[in-house]
Amino acid sequence: MFINVDLHIHSRFSGATSPKMNMETISKAAPKKGVDVLATGDCLHKGWMNEITSCDVVDEGTFELNGTRFILSTEIEDKRRVHHLLFFPDVSSVWDFKEKIKNKSKNLETDGRPNISMYGEEIAGIAKDLDVIIGPAHAFTPYTAMYAYYNSLKECYGRYSDYISFVELGLSADTDFADKIMELHRLTFLTNSDCHSAHPVRLAREFNRMKVRSATFKEIKKAILRQGGNKVVLNVGLPPQEGKYHESACRSCHTHYSLEEAIRRRWKCSCGKKIKKGVKDRINEQADLINPEHPSFRPRYLHLIPLTEIITKAIGQRNPFTKTVTKRWEELIDSFGSEISVLIDINIDDIFQVTAPAIAEAIQMFREKKVIIRPGGGGEYGSIELPTQDEADLISLKLGPKDTQTSLNQYSG
Repeated sequence: MFINVDLHIHSRFSGATSPKMNMETISKAAPKKGVDVLATGDCLHKGWMNEITSCDVVDEGTFELNGTRFILSTEIEDKRRVHHLLFFPDVSSVWDFKEKIKNKSKNLETDGRPNISMYGEEIAGIAKDLDVIIGPAHAFTPYTAMYAYYNSLKECYGRYSDYISFVELGLSADTDFADKIMELHRLTFLTNSDCHSAHPVRLAREFNRMKVRSATFKEIKKAILRQGGNKVVLNVGLPPQEGKYHESACRSCHTHYSLEEAIRRRWKCSCGKKIKKGVKDRINEQADLINPEHPSFRPRYLHLIPLTEIITKAIGQRNPFTKTVTKRWEELIDSFGSEISVLIDINIDDIFQVTAPAIAEAIQMFREKKVIIRPGGGGEYGSIELPTQDEADLISLKLGPKDTQTSLNQYSG
């Protein structure tokens, strides 16, 4: 079977997270997005763990509520501010992990994403002892990421670097960027939302499609480790240009700079503030290859833009959180079941039958990869624009048939 999974979210117990991020809300939002399994996030927090364990038990590492399944996970920040993503096989391993780190954290019981006064190597050692899966979260972002502070997996995880089985790409990178770095070729790539809200513009804005035998922790673990025929068959995420740290840019006025110009300016913007190095430039610094080389098991990366963003642009709204956008989104979900189906699978003629022509046309432009993206940087997300007819015609001339993304069904094997 094939399942869609988002393996990095946060609960209301994490900072800057919606108070509505409870199990009930999240479990009802996931099917509308088209996601089968979510990682819980924040499972080291006692209050959140109590809510998790109140759900139906599928097996020792899998829970279910309102048809949505959950596996146990957390994100932690180490002594050097690097963030790590961990997946736990059962509840007892969560308690055992907490016991081993409790004297190294001052906010273990107060913050869903705790700070741990340990380095990556120490944390990975504990994870290995407890059979917990661990890897770098949003590995390339200029803050709180492995490549922000280290030049290699070995530097970060030391003698346990071989135990690392995955890397989370983050919103500002994709497979083509990451596979320029040869040490990552053996790893499974994960694309997750890292969402702090269950709104459809956030939840599962990035996700993975996996081939498994059942929607459980054990089967997802095998997919990450590529064992027994289980595997990730598709990474889905935002175009990396939309990430807020994709290009090097000023943290204050968001003026963008090339790497050469930023170095020449000693990373100081003309406004006087600091230029923050972007993911694109950081990856190119680390790259062993000019062009990416993908290992044979690497699935395709499919660029997906949230449906609410497309609707917002199509009907001339200012943001995707308005009642008008929500109403239009709900009409499409009620008609076709999930956002993923609307964006990728449903025949475009059927979409024209149930929504405004401008919205259907915008979805079609997305499917044909004709949207225009202005890159993000310096903490500001990139922006999406729908092309004029002349711009769309020009884009068509640059794209070949193989560049058009039409259906997720073609990426299920």
